[in-house]
Amino acid sequence: MRFGIFVPQGWRLDLVGIEPADQWSVMRELAQRFDAGSDWESIWVYDHFHTVPVPTNEATHEAWTLMSAFAASTSRVRLGQMCTAMSYRNPAYLAKVAATVDLISGGRVEMGIGGGWYEHEWRAYGYGFPSAGERLGRLDEGVQIFRQAWQTGRATLNGKYYQVDDAIVHPKPLQENGIPIWIAGGGEKKTLRIAATYANYTNFSGEPAEFTRKSDILRAHCAEVGTDFAAITRSSNFNAIVGSTESEVQERLSTVIDRYTPFLGADEAKARVHEQFDDSAAVGTPEQIVERLTAVKDLGLAYAILNFPEAAYDTSGIELFEREVIPALR
Repeated sequence: MRFGIFVPQGWRLDLVGIEPADQWSVMRELAQRFDAGSDWESIWVYDHFHTVPVPTNEATHEAWTLMSAFAASTSRVRLGQMCTAMSYRNPAYLAKVAATVDLISGGRVEMGIGGGWYEHEWRAYGYGFPSAGERLGRLDEGVQIFRQAWQTGRATLNGKYYQVDDAIVHPKPLQENGIPIWIAGGGEKKTLRIAATYANYTNFSGEPAEFTRKSDILRAHCAEVGTDFAAITRSSNFNAIVGSTESEVQERLSTVIDRYTPFLGADEAKARVHEQFDDSAAVGTPEQIVERLTAVKDLGLAYAILNFPEAAYDTSGIELFEREVIPALR
């Protein structure tokens, strides 16, 4: 199993209490810590503008700006977004941005891409909120533009949603055949079919029954469009809280609840944290997490991307995961 880790950027209220002037140094130092070792293959951020579980005035740093900054301040780890919303940026422009970041990084960019879902920020930023069908139609056309731009240096598409006419993207990315494409989402009729057609990686639920169902549907789409299911790496994201004992796990969860409480109230904060963490395979003691992740690994999960809500404040849980979980699964 391969491992990636999210760098806190504020979206999940994971920089609360840190002054804005100090937030970049926190993010940079964590990125460089993950870069310096060999435990983590990749670092990730989210592509969102407003915080969750509710919009607040707390920081949410922009994903592709961070990609460029991490490209210049790290040297080994791969750099991803989980996931870029196609409609937030013109896809020819985004292909150009990503190609530039790939050069800055020495060829380490991953393109996590999806249709987008967070209605509040869509409307707030003036994007409207198109139907799911339109958002996924834009995803399909946008990925076609990416592939042309990165493989040939030019893109032309007269699509339903996007029209580009010999858009030049030079220099191309450093990576042969362009930047790897991660199609994120588990929509069974459209998203997984787009993934079967174009993806190097997928990203959907790591809950065993759902992971199995999505994998079977992806396999069927691959057969229909004539692509190799085995060539697509399947990944999942996991919220992670690890402690030496179950009581320590509960203490760490309480810390997250305390951070949410000023924004949600005590009862709602507790409910939201339990909703996010109770069913995660990456919450528990190291032994429990190894057992749960092994079960999904045996179903075909090859890549786990972990979100530690404590990362900006306390890396002891990450260190425990590095010592006792990653070696057992790698």
